[in-house]
Amino acid sequence: MITALIIGIFILFLLMGIPISLVLGMITVVYFFLNGNTALLDSTPMRLYSGLDNFGLLAIPLFMLAGELMNGGGITTRLVKFAKVFVGHVRGGLAYVTVVANMFLASILGSANAQAAMMSKIMVPEMEKEGYNKEFSSSLTLASSIIAPIIPPSMIFIIYGTLSGTSIGGLFMAGIVPGLIYGAAFISVIAYMGYKYNFPKSKKATGKEMWESTVKVLPALVVPFVIIFGILSGAFTATESAAVACVIAFLVGMFFYRELKWTSIPQILINTVVSTATVTFLIAMANIFGWLIAFEQIPQVFADSMLSISENPFVFLLLVNIMLLIVGMLLDGIAALIILVPVFMPLVTSFDIDPIHFGVIICINLTIGLLTPPVGTGLFIVSSIAEVRFEKLVKSSAPFLVVAIAILFLITYLEDAVLWIPRMIGL
Repeated sequence: MITALIIGIFILFLLMGIPISLVLGMITVVYFFLNGNTALLDSTPMRLYSGLDNFGLLAIPLFMLAGELMNGGGITTRLVKFAKVFVGHVRGGLAYVTVVANMFLASILGSANAQAAMMSKIMVPEMEKEGYNKEFSSSLTLASSIIAPIIPPSMIFIIYGTLSGTSIGGLFMAGIVPGLIYGAAFISVIAYMGYKYNFPKSKKATGKEMWESTVKVLPALVVPFVIIFGILSGAFTATESAAVACVIAFLVGMFFYRELKWTSIPQILINTVVSTATVTFLIAMANIFGWLIAFEQIPQVFADSMLSISENPFVFLLLVNIMLLIVGMLLDGIAALIILVPVFMPLVTSFDIDPIHFGVIICINLTIGLLTPPVGTGLFIVSSIAEVRFEKLVKSSAPFLVVAIAILFLITYLEDAVLWIPRMIGL
């Protein structure tokens, strides 16, 4: 009876438009009163603090700071120009540039929402000038942004690793192959649509322009190279790589490109603090929500239900994907991740599924939720920035959504492809 009432109140709060972080905290307090466990309110502040007392979470503000420094230092624009010089001249070239540039930026930002917002400002107007349809330009920019949480560094991998006790470095390395697969898949879609709808071409760059662009972009490529090589070589952990990335991004932006100004540093720090506070507040609230899950024995009930359906890990993964695709339509990805990981992990152990592989599956699945209505935050962000009607954006994003889901199921059952790099370096 209490469980049904709590679920009803939870849905009501969401329908009222209350932020999910507040809903998690409020629903837990309501549960304490309904269940007579008000004594737990005394230890709630300590529980909130303990949810953030994890070294791995330090990577979140550091990678966010690195992204802000690279944006302010002109690094992101040079990556986009580099991609345009080399692939912009083929039919649909600017569309290819959008995908390739998103793959470059994915190794910097690690946040699909941040990437969707940035690329909507940069690429949609450029594609419109070249004669591309605004709806297509916006949907491609949105779809390409889901690569961000897959290619390292990834904020969602950091959160999953912290919650599940899985190697964050291993998750980073496991995301490389799926990220490349997604990039290749979206490029294939563009190739088909380009010849079908006769997409425009840009002027081919000269050899001199290609050389100059390559020289200019080399300092910008140092950051993702250091992150990946540092983890692969064991020189530093994922968290330490974030700190190194901040230093390099600062030096490149300040002294190589000279676009990063001392006067812009305060705003960069403010943006980093605000973004970090949003995520960490959600994590803290979700930590006290874990009490509710534990008291109601939800992981045990869920595990028993799954095992009663099938003991085949392939069937379990199929059911998980279907469930997560539905959840991703209704909940923010990070919130869903924080709520569901403690529920799923006992089953992951029972079915003898590699936690790194499962982490890639669940993170990609929830990231696809950015493309799905009614709550897809990516849809709202791009719709607002690009000034495209929401329903038209949903329709034009459909081909990319279908491809994204197809690749998700491919990755689900190609464990060796996902774990090839982590196994190669012993993670």
